[in-house]
Amino acid sequence: MSLESSATPAPLLKTPLNDLHVELGARMVPFAGYSMPVQYPAGLMAEHLHTRSAAGLFDVSHMGQLRLVGPDAAAAFESLMPVDVIDLAPGRQRYGLLLNDEGGIIDDLMFFNRDHANGGDIFVIVNGACKAGDIAHIQAKIGQRCEVIPMPEMALLALQGPQAVTALQRLAPGVEQLVFMTGGRFTVAGCDCFLTRSGYTGEDGFEISVDASQADALARALLAQPEVKPVGLGARNSLRLEAGLCLYGNDIDTTTTPVEASLNWAIQKVRRTGGARAGGFPGADKILAQLDNPASLTRKRVGLKALERIPVRDHTALHGTDGTPIGEVTSGLLGPTINQPVAMGYVQPEFAAIGTRVNAMVRGKPVPMEVTAMPFVPTRYHRG
Repeated sequence: MSLESSATPAPLLKTPLNDLHVELGARMVPFAGYSMPVQYPAGLMAEHLHTRSAAGLFDVSHMGQLRLVGPDAAAAFESLMPVDVIDLAPGRQRYGLLLNDEGGIIDDLMFFNRDHANGGDIFVIVNGACKAGDIAHIQAKIGQRCEVIPMPEMALLALQGPQAVTALQRLAPGVEQLVFMTGGRFTVAGCDCFLTRSGYTGEDGFEISVDASQADALARALLAQPEVKPVGLGARNSLRLEAGLCLYGNDIDTTTTPVEASLNWAIQKVRRTGGARAGGFPGADKILAQLDNPASLTRKRVGLKALERIPVRDHTALHGTDGTPIGEVTSGLLGPTINQPVAMGYVQPEFAAIGTRVNAMVRGKPVPMEVTAMPFVPTRYHRG
C-alpha cells in the first residue's frame, strides 16, 4: 500500500491548557482524541498521594459539556435515563446513565439543575471519548422537546483533595458553604466560573467550568496556591479506582446494565417498580426485572483485593479456586494509598459475596484475591 493511500490518524486535539502542561514538564499521551498529561515530573505515585493529602489540579477539558434548555428539558432527559431528573432541586447535581434499548450503558454522566424551569438550563458533563456520540444521541432522541446546546467553548478543571476548599476559598470566598453535589456561579481569580462541589477521586473537591479563554489564567492562579500541584490522568485513574468508581469503557459499556454494574444506587425509587414514574426509560423491562429478581443476573461487578503483592491488571481472567473461569478484571492496579493491589471486575453472582476467594490468572499463575466492599479507601465528600 502506498503512503498516500494509507489512512492517517486524525491529529490529536489540544485542550486550552496544553501549553501549560508542556511548560510543567508533563508526559503527554493520546486520550479520547486529545493530547493529555498522563503524569508530571513528580510521577503518578506522588501525584496520587498529594491529592489524598492536600490538593491536586486536573485538566478534564476533554470531557463534553452541554446545556438542555426549555420547560420540558427535565422530562425529556428523564426519558433517556433510569434516574430521577424531574425532582432534582435547583442548585443540585446528580449522577446519570444514558441507556440503549437493551439496557446497556451508552455513557455515565453528571447533570445539574441550573433552575431550568425558570429560564435556566440542565448542565450536563459527559465523558470525552463518548461526547460526540452522546450529543448526537441526545439531540436525536429529545431535540424536538428541548434545545440541546453543546459547549465546546468551555474548559473543565477539577480541584480535588482535603485542602481543595482551603485553596479555592482564597480565590472565591463563599465556595466553602457548598456541600457535596451542589454548586453555583463564582468569580475565581477574576474568571467567571460555574463550579460544583464534586469530583471523581473520592475526595472533597470541585469541578470548575470556565471559558477556554480564561482556563490558563485560572489554572495558574490555582497552581499558585501552596496546597495545589498538577495531577495527570495516571493518578486520576488510580484515585477513582480506590474510590470504587467506574471508568467508562473499562468497567461499564453498552454490554453492561446498571444492575450488573452494581449501580443500583443510581436508580431512584421513583423510577423503579411501584414508583410514581416507574420505567419509561430505554431497556426498562430488562433493568426492572434485574432489580426485582437479582437471581436473574449472570454477572455482577465487585471489588477485589489481592492477597499477595502482585498487581492484577485490566482484562485478567478470574477463576474459582477449583480453576473454573468465573469472570474478568476490568480495572486493576497497585492502590497507592492502601499500598495493596486492588481491582474491580465482573464475576458470576455466586462468587459476588464479600469475603469470597477467587484467583486472578496472572501470566498463567493463580494470584489469590478476595471479594471486598468498595470503596477501597473511605470517601471524604463534604456533606455538611
